Amino acid sequence: MVLAETFDQVLAIDGLYYLLLGVAVAGLVRGFSGFGTALIYMPFASSVLPPVWAIVTMLIFDIPGTTPILRGAIKDCHPADLRRLTIGALVALPLGLYLLVKVNPDVFRWSVAIIALVLLLFLITGWRYRGVLNRAMTYTVGAMGGFLAGVSGLPGPPVIMLYMSSPHAITAIRANILIYLFLVDILTLLYMAMAGYIAATPVVIGVALIIPYAVFNIIGAKLFRPDKEKLFRIIAYCLIGFSAVSNLPILR
Repeated sequence: MVLAETFDQVLAIDGLYYLLLGVAVAGLVRGFSGFGTALIYMPFASSVLPPVWAIVTMLIFDIPGTTPILRGAIKDCHPADLRRLTIGALVALPLGLYLLVKVNPDVFRWSVAIIALVLLLFLITGWRYRGVLNRAMTYTVGAMGGFLAGVSGLPGPPVIMLYMSSPHAITAIRANILIYLFLVDILTLLYMAMAGYIAATPVVIGVALIIPYAVFNIIGAKLFRPDKEKLFRIIAYCLIGFSAVSNLPILR
């Protein structure tokens, strides 16, 4: 009976098709570019769902999508830095979640769109932090990502932009970022569960989105051609920009 009522609530959501569109585009871009899930999906989701629900649905469908590639990343990672990044997130994530439940939905939508557009600008210009990334800063970068994960569902920007200046090999940097983002997803879900923020309806939506997300990931991966990497990145940047701008509260 409760499950039937939950399904009824899911089907009654105005703009459910919009979530399907968002997850399809996010999966496609993730498949052929290797990034962009949150940058594309969150602006879509924030225009349809309450802030907490938007983040929960993404965590539910994104965590299974990352699990299969963890083995290789664990082999390549730098454990000490990964530990510092994760401890930083562990400390700052609750503050982000506290602000999330207090913020007005329109403020949340503006925040998601602006963060996505700022990161897009950094990606297009190729900007990276060029200073020295010491232990204290590694903790700080992890904390920044954890805070943004809690308040907007977008933990990636500070870690991608700042941790790329780490002295480690690019394989270790990529592995640390991948595992860190996975762990932040898990921590966010656990914190939300302990705080009582998780309801049945967004969980059901997230589960329902796993298959279309996986399917479009596969399609995107098959579309990718190494010799046309620049073209695919341009397409990914355009889709991220379209997602962020078209879902600004002022345009909806």
